[in-house]
Amino acid sequence: MSIQGQVQVTRTLLIDNYDSFTYNLHQLLTEVNGREPLVVRNDADWSALDPRDFDNVVISPGPGRPERHEDFGIGSRAILEWDLPVLGVCLGHQGICQLLGAEVRHAPEPRHGRLSLVTHTGRDLFAGLPSPFGVVRYHSLAVTALPGELEALAWSEDGVLMGVRHRTRPLWGVQFHPESVSTEYGHELLANFRDLTHAWHRRALGPAPDDAPAPDDAPPYRLHVRRLPWAPDPEAAYEEVFAAARHSFWLDSGSAPRQGRFSVMGDGAGPLGEYVTYRAAEQVVRVEPGGRRIRGTFLEYLDTELAARRVDGGTDLPFGFRLGYVGYLGYELKADAGALTTHFAETPDAALVFADRALVIDHAERACFLLRLSRHQDDPEVTAWLETAGERLRALPRTPMPSAGVEVADTVPVPVELRHSRDAYLRMVGECLEELRQGESYEICLSNTAVAETDIDPLTTYRALRRVSPVPYGALLDFPGVAVLSASPEQFLAVAPDGAVTSKPIKGTRARGATEAEDRRLRDSLTGSEKDRAENLMIVDLVRNDLGIVCRPGSVHVPVLCGVETFPQVHHLVSTVRGTLREGRSTVDCVRAAFPPGSMTGAPKLRTMEIIDRLEQGPRGVYAGAIGWFSLGGGCELSVVNRTIVTTPGSVRYGVGGAVVALSDPVEEFAETMVKARAMATALTLSRPEPRRVLTPMCRK
Repeated sequence: MSIQGQVQVTRTLLIDNYDSFTYNLHQLLTEVNGREPLVVRNDADWSALDPRDFDNVVISPGPGRPERHEDFGIGSRAILEWDLPVLGVCLGHQGICQLLGAEVRHAPEPRHGRLSLVTHTGRDLFAGLPSPFGVVRYHSLAVTALPGELEALAWSEDGVLMGVRHRTRPLWGVQFHPESVSTEYGHELLANFRDLTHAWHRRALGPAPDDAPAPDDAPPYRLHVRRLPWAPDPEAAYEEVFAAARHSFWLDSGSAPRQGRFSVMGDGAGPLGEYVTYRAAEQVVRVEPGGRRIRGTFLEYLDTELAARRVDGGTDLPFGFRLGYVGYLGYELKADAGALTTHFAETPDAALVFADRALVIDHAERACFLLRLSRHQDDPEVTAWLETAGERLRALPRTPMPSAGVEVADTVPVPVELRHSRDAYLRMVGECLEELRQGESYEICLSNTAVAETDIDPLTTYRALRRVSPVPYGALLDFPGVAVLSASPEQFLAVAPDGAVTSKPIKGTRARGATEAEDRRLRDSLTGSEKDRAENLMIVDLVRNDLGIVCRPGSVHVPVLCGVETFPQVHHLVSTVRGTLREGRSTVDCVRAAFPPGSMTGAPKLRTMEIIDRLEQGPRGVYAGAIGWFSLGGGCELSVVNRTIVTTPGSVRYGVGGAVVALSDPVEEFAETMVKARAMATALTLSRPEPRRVLTPMCRK
């Protein structure tokens, strides 16, 4: 039987060891405790914390070793100096045991994102739980040789210690992750810790009031909408109305309408249009026209502008985009989200158009919407543009233009070079595996960069790319000095005006088969792969954590875990994570909490990004960032920048990579990058004026 007693509000201090799952614990503790825990990092000022303000302490998982102060920090003081109940999770569990005399050594094998069965004694944390039950493990180290004052409570099927209690003090630890989406009875285990806490000292206080100020109302722009009862061919519409502008964009779902409904295209040539760029090394935002320079971080600037530029009208539209900012956030913008940045890209770390006019095509209803922004209700220039654009669209084909099809050769010349040769990449994967073995990370999303010294026409090449690789998140951004051509299958974040948040991380890939039987076999092998499911599960738990920072407690959930989605080139494992923004949190707050996309970093995010910077020895640039829109009506929709060509004068590049986990094979990891490169290489070949075979990346070094 579980520990009985009236459920009381519980005040928890949650010490964060710079882990990427801490806010999953935060969400679960909020549900169990009846109020949110206070989260502090492990290098916080210890003197500022008073044990009288808390009922118990939870020490989070994290990278590194418990005996290293930089990895465990104030967790050791909470264990040794405070007389409060403490629960250690993973690294926290190891810290309790190590401080009291146990040994922490390498586990028989690293277990990251993998399921295990735990058998237990049924005591304390495990009261009322079935034995065995399923848990998720993320660890390379394990506790051995317990001192007499610690009692073992639980073990995994491979004999590794999974739970402990102190015989006289209120200290408990679990090696597994109760907060993981695939751990059973995590809520019940934390409820047992809550009840153990109040059995130790019968007191509790009510929740602190929420004194977050309500946002001020801002003067609105006016949105003008004209619905046209047909859907023009997207390529023809973009070329006819927007392609000639200096700053133009096309967010393209038209090549995969069954997976994406709306395409958005427009430019920055209207009277209210702007082009905004930012470099993290300078912390200066540049706004054209006018040459304005605003000192500060880009995400702060964007949040401020969106709060000031609210819009009136368009609330009945079937999509969330009501004009606003459209463009990309580069990977090195992670500096604005609290990460260290070692390398800086040649391209801006953010580049967005403030679009005051656009066309949205509804592929499901075969209709389109012209959108135009003004500062006043009646503006003759707005009416004239809507009329003119409508007439130009009326003359276009209303079905997609016929495609000549795509033929791909098997063996081909090699005109592009890789930043890291095959041998170098295999060595880098080996270094990742050692970092995993040492407990510095659970999953490392390593990447490579292919570069060609050449010029391309962005629109011609993007036409080829969307035929080779139809996806729901295609994009063409044609900006001065940089163009971005994306065939991304992956949603990073969608935030609705009402605060509903969705993320659909992808981890796990198989190439398509040449025959129906081979294709089915490859799909089934993906579904049944422990390695690929572990990759996906780890990123799902990471995304749950990131959303938990800004979402209402209890709202983050996973309606789809490791579903298979099929694209022309590949099969993917795709999960869905949803939540609801809490009061006082903005769309930009959500992006800041989740950026860069976890499927492009690994976990724990901050430590793993440091490993990536060291191994990759250069910037990622636009790759591994995000592309999409931020709406004046609130909300955003952003894709992950993968399967993406970036072109600057005289140069073309694209990134390819994959997640390295403890079960990874270096040769297979490199082969996966070549599968992912195929769409970009084929598009570059097909867009060249002379007939050529497909350009597969190799290295001449």
